[in-house]
Amino acid sequence: MQKAQYSVVFKEKIKEFNKSIDVDSDKSLSIRSILFGAIAEGVSEVKNLLESDDVISTISFIKKLGVKLKKIKKGKYLIYGQGLGGLYPQKNITLDFGNSGTLCRLGSGLLSTSPDLSLKITGDKSLQKRNLKTLIHALSKFGAFFYPEKKNHLPLKLISSNIPTGIKYVEKKGSAQIISAVALAALNSFGKTEIIQEKESRNHTQIFLKKIGSKINIKKKGLKNIIQIMGKKKLNNFKLEMPGDPSSAAFFTALTILNDKSSLTLKNICLNPTRIGFYTLLKKHGAKIKIKNLKKKNNEIIGNIFVKSGIIKPIKCNSSYYSKTVDEFPILFIIAALNKGTSKFSGIKDLANKESNRILEIKNLLKKINIKCKSDKNSMTIYGIKNLNVFKKKIIIDPKLDHRICQSAAILALATGINITIKNFETVNTSAPSFLKKIKQLGGKFEIKKTS
Repeated sequence: MQKAQYSVVFKEKIKEFNKSIDVDSDKSLSIRSILFGAIAEGVSEVKNLLESDDVISTISFIKKLGVKLKKIKKGKYLIYGQGLGGLYPQKNITLDFGNSGTLCRLGSGLLSTSPDLSLKITGDKSLQKRNLKTLIHALSKFGAFFYPEKKNHLPLKLISSNIPTGIKYVEKKGSAQIISAVALAALNSFGKTEIIQEKESRNHTQIFLKKIGSKINIKKKGLKNIIQIMGKKKLNNFKLEMPGDPSSAAFFTALTILNDKSSLTLKNICLNPTRIGFYTLLKKHGAKIKIKNLKKKNNEIIGNIFVKSGIIKPIKCNSSYYSKTVDEFPILFIIAALNKGTSKFSGIKDLANKESNRILEIKNLLKKINIKCKSDKNSMTIYGIKNLNVFKKKIIIDPKLDHRICQSAAILALATGINITIKNFETVNTSAPSFLKKIKQLGGKFEIKKTS
């Protein structure tokens, strides 16, 4: 059944605010909790689970694999784990990843070494455009097959490995999703898998595996991490409560910075060091951001973010920030555009293989509001203007089914008062179903127009 489509119209600049809010739960952790719960032994309990479209796709995915999941109340779920190798889908089934690149990669890793699977995998129009060459190459090393051969985009047929054995894999790009896919495949393989991680990336999977009893060892070798996983070791059930998502929090942080005489406290946010490049980068360039009330919960660092409005210096961002900031680049581009001076972002070529080409889409958006920028395959230079002239021309944005482009355009409109209509705004529900509710809570005004 096709989901209702709607546009959102923003016409007014938001007024000053001094508030404290929660944000949507962490998407990365929510998806992982369901997948690991499915292959753990016994019943796992998750509280404050994000109920976004991507997480709902993950729930549907494991149910089609024969795993029982029970909703107790909003955000609280029980997952009845089947153990390693315990996935039993119906024959000739098609598994749909929806819009979720995380589910596509991690779910494929899980399937690739589960016994006797032969099924079709697919996703929505946006996900079908994303290149899966690296994923296919990695999982094929375990003995899985993907058909048609040499095709690197969904839909595909996946045939799992009958006798998967551990591999040695070198991960060069800093992709947490590829590392996680290999780790999930390794769990049900015979022997040891060794992942040589040449660039830092999100480490939620490694933290999660340690928590649930996987035999995982991580050691440093120069600038590299060596991740070793012994397969065929049972995983323990668990209890978790999801913190707030730092990527969702980033948009409200940006709005506060850009809105005069405003302040905001964002409560109970996941502050894993591999996830906070956005905040580190902005603080380095003069943003008034403070981290408070830090604590450790389920081996993850949680805390509050306090932010005040203010002027920041032109942003200079090199490739070392990419893996810690990957989801926040669109809104970083907006912040740079609305502060005076020339900002440059380098090492960002992989943004072209997200839900949309995020370099191109933000460049097109800035062009509509007469802000000069230039880009190539690996960088973006933005010539920011502090006091943008608000013109009467109405702007229509097609976000290409990319939730981050929707959210970034919304913050641009609220920070400036430019009249912007954003099509297919329902795509924001993939990661942040309460986004508009929180905007309203801060005093932002908008109009929803249903289109189907």
